[in-house]
Amino acid sequence: MSSWAGPEDIYLSTSLASYLDRKILVLLRDGRKLMGTLRSFDQFANAVLEGACERVIVGEQYCDIPLGLYVIRGENVVLIGHGERGASSKYDSRLRDRD
Repeated sequence: MSSWAGPEDIYLSTSLASYLDRKILVLLRDGRKLMGTLRSFDQFANAVLEGACERVIVGEQYCDIPLGLYVIRGENVVLIGHGERGASSKYDSRLRDRD
């Protein structure tokens, strides 16, 4: 039985290795933005985020909705990048957490 994944799909998964155990931002096809620590991934860009939250942005304000441990299907991923905490420090006064 052969997989539909080819050699060109391997590059994506090896480049994700540099994000392991780091805070990342994931943009999904439906427009949601998830942040969390990347704990695991596979060759299809399926990913496991620890301490995940969904970031909802309205104008210049945003809210983080805690999700906990979260599994993301790779087919829904549009973009994965650094989600450094210090980058949002100028917005900390506008931060709202929803329980």
